[in-house]
Amino acid sequence: MQNPAFDEAMRKALLLAATAWQQGEVPIGALVLDPAGLVVGEGFNTREQEHDPMNHAEVVALRMAALANESWRLDDHTLVVTLEPCTMCAGAAVQARIGRIVFGAFDSKAGAVGSLWDVVRDRRLPHRPEVVSGVLEAECAAILSEFFKAQR
Repeated sequence: MQNPAFDEAMRKALLLAATAWQQGEVPIGALVLDPAGLVVGEGFNTREQEHDPMNHAEVVALRMAALANESWRLDDHTLVVTLEPCTMCAGAAVQARIGRIVFGAFDSKAGAVGSLWDVVRDRRLPHRPEVVSGVLEAECAAILSEFFKAQR
Protein backbone atom coordinates (compact mmCIF):
# COMPACT_ATOMS: atom_id res chain seq x y z
CA MET A 1 0.00 0.00 0.00
CA GLN A 2 1.34 3.41 -0.90
CA ASN A 3 0.93 5.85 1.99
CA PRO A 4 3.09 8.96 1.65
CA ALA A 5 2.09 10.09 5.15
CA PHE A 6 4.56 7.63 6.66
CA ASP A 7 7.33 7.75 4.03
CA GLU A 8 9.54 10.15 6.02
CA ALA A 9 9.28 8.08 9.19
CA MET A 10 10.03 4.89 7.25
CA ARG A 11 13.12 6.51 5.73
CA LYS A 12 14.33 7.22 9.28
CA ALA A 13 13.66 3.58 10.18
CA LEU A 14 15.67 2.51 7.12
CA LEU A 15 18.61 4.58 8.39
CA LEU A 16 18.37 2.70 11.69
CA ALA A 17 18.31 -0.58 9.76
CA ALA A 18 21.49 0.46 7.95
CA THR A 19 23.12 1.15 11.34
CA ALA A 20 22.15 -2.35 12.46
CA TRP A 21 23.83 -3.81 9.37
CA GLN A 22 27.00 -1.81 10.05
CA GLN A 23 27.08 -3.41 13.49
CA GLY A 24 26.63 -6.96 12.17
CA GLU A 25 22.92 -7.21 12.99
CA VAL A 26 19.99 -8.11 10.76
CA PRO A 27 19.03 -4.72 9.28
CA ILE A 28 15.69 -3.91 10.82
CA GLY A 29 14.90 -0.46 12.16
CA ALA A 30 11.96 0.84 14.15
CA LEU A 31 10.74 4.05 15.69
CA VAL A 32 7.78 5.21 17.73
CA LEU A 33 6.00 8.45 16.95
CA ASP A 34 3.97 10.32 19.55
CA PRO A 35 0.53 11.73 18.63
CA ALA A 36 2.20 14.89 17.26
CA GLY A 37 4.42 12.80 14.97
CA LEU A 38 7.63 13.33 16.94
CA VAL A 39 10.05 10.44 17.39
CA VAL A 40 10.00 9.36 21.05
CA GLY A 41 11.62 5.95 20.61
CA GLU A 42 13.92 4.34 18.11
CA GLY A 43 15.87 1.16 17.77
CA PHE A 44 17.44 -1.46 15.62
CA ASN A 45 18.25 -5.09 16.21
CA THR A 46 20.92 -5.57 18.87
CA ARG A 47 20.45 -9.27 19.56
CA GLU A 48 23.99 -10.22 18.54
CA GLN A 49 25.87 -7.44 20.30
CA GLU A 50 23.75 -7.56 23.47
CA HIS A 51 23.35 -11.36 23.48
CA ASP A 52 19.65 -10.79 24.10
CA PRO A 53 16.97 -12.58 22.07
CA MET A 54 14.45 -9.90 23.07
CA ASN A 55 16.37 -7.04 21.44
CA HIS A 56 14.40 -6.79 18.25
CA ALA A 57 14.18 -3.29 16.80
CA GLU A 58 10.52 -2.92 17.81
CA VAL A 59 11.12 -3.89 21.44
CA VAL A 60 14.06 -1.50 21.73
CA ALA A 61 11.97 1.35 20.27
CA LEU A 62 8.93 0.54 22.45
CA ARG A 63 11.07 0.51 25.60
CA MET A 64 12.56 3.91 24.76
CA ALA A 65 9.14 5.36 23.97
CA ALA A 66 7.66 4.05 27.23
CA LEU A 67 10.48 5.72 29.17
CA ALA A 68 9.97 8.99 27.30
CA ASN A 69 6.21 8.74 27.84
CA GLU A 70 6.70 7.79 31.51
CA SER A 71 4.13 5.08 30.93
CA TRP A 72 4.03 1.68 29.31
CA ARG A 73 0.73 2.67 27.66
CA LEU A 74 1.46 4.05 24.21
CA ASP A 75 -2.11 4.78 23.13
CA ASP A 76 -2.23 7.11 20.12
CA HIS A 77 1.44 6.36 19.32
CA THR A 78 2.62 4.82 16.07
CA LEU A 79 5.21 2.06 15.71
CA VAL A 80 7.05 2.30 12.38
CA VAL A 81 9.20 -0.69 11.42
CA THR A 82 10.95 -1.78 8.25
CA LEU A 83 9.84 -5.43 8.49
CA GLU A 84 6.50 -6.87 9.52
CA PRO A 85 6.72 -7.65 13.24
CA CYS A 86 7.14 -11.22 14.47
CA THR A 87 4.86 -12.77 17.09
CA MET A 88 6.95 -11.42 19.98
CA CYS A 89 7.03 -7.88 18.61
CA ALA A 90 3.38 -7.90 17.56
CA GLY A 91 2.50 -9.07 21.07
CA ALA A 92 4.67 -6.36 22.62
CA ALA A 93 2.92 -3.73 20.51
CA VAL A 94 -0.47 -5.01 21.64
CA GLN A 95 0.66 -5.09 25.28
CA ALA A 96 1.91 -1.49 24.94
CA ARG A 97 -1.53 -0.54 23.58
CA ILE A 98 0.16 1.00 20.55
CA GLY A 99 -2.38 2.85 18.43
CA ARG A 100 -0.97 2.07 14.99
CA ILE A 101 1.62 -0.22 13.43
CA VAL A 102 3.21 0.86 10.15
CA PHE A 103 5.54 -1.57 8.41
CA GLY A 104 7.41 -1.81 5.14
CA ALA A 105 8.29 -5.31 3.95
CA PHE A 106 6.08 -8.31 4.55
CA ASP A 107 7.62 -11.35 6.26
CA SER A 108 6.17 -14.58 4.88
CA LYS A 109 8.36 -16.67 7.22
CA ALA A 110 7.63 -15.04 10.58
CA GLY A 111 5.25 -12.10 10.07
CA ALA A 112 2.53 -11.77 12.68
CA VAL A 113 0.67 -8.75 11.34
CA GLY A 114 -1.08 -10.48 8.46
CA SER A 115 1.41 -12.66 6.59
CA LEU A 116 1.80 -15.85 8.60
CA TRP A 117 -0.26 -14.89 11.66
CA ASP A 118 -2.39 -11.88 12.48
CA VAL A 119 -1.77 -11.39 16.18
CA VAL A 120 -2.68 -7.71 16.27
CA ARG A 121 -6.17 -8.20 14.81
CA ASP A 122 -7.13 -11.22 16.89
CA ARG A 123 -10.62 -10.43 18.21
CA ARG A 124 -9.87 -12.33 21.42
CA LEU A 125 -7.35 -9.69 22.48
CA PRO A 126 -8.46 -6.55 24.32
CA HIS A 127 -6.55 -4.16 22.04
CA ARG A 128 -6.24 -4.09 18.25
CA PRO A 129 -4.05 -1.38 16.69
CA GLU A 130 -4.61 0.05 13.25
CA VAL A 131 -2.23 -1.46 10.66
CA VAL A 132 -0.67 0.29 7.67
CA SER A 133 1.44 -2.08 5.57
CA GLY A 134 3.75 -1.89 2.58
CA VAL A 135 5.18 1.59 3.22
CA LEU A 136 8.36 1.89 1.10
CA GLU A 137 8.07 -1.89 0.77
CA ALA A 138 10.64 -2.26 -2.04
CA GLU A 139 13.31 -0.30 -0.13
CA CYS A 140 12.62 -2.19 3.09
CA ALA A 141 12.78 -5.56 1.34
CA ALA A 142 15.93 -4.60 -0.58
CA ILE A 143 18.10 -3.90 2.47
CA LEU A 144 17.20 -7.31 3.92
CA SER A 145 17.85 -9.08 0.60
CA GLU A 146 21.23 -7.39 0.24
CA PHE A 147 22.18 -8.27 3.80
CA PHE A 148 21.33 -11.96 3.43
CA LYS A 149 22.96 -12.16 -0.01
CA ALA A 150 26.17 -10.79 1.54
CA GLN A 151 25.97 -13.45 4.28
CA ARG A 152 26.07 -16.29 1.77
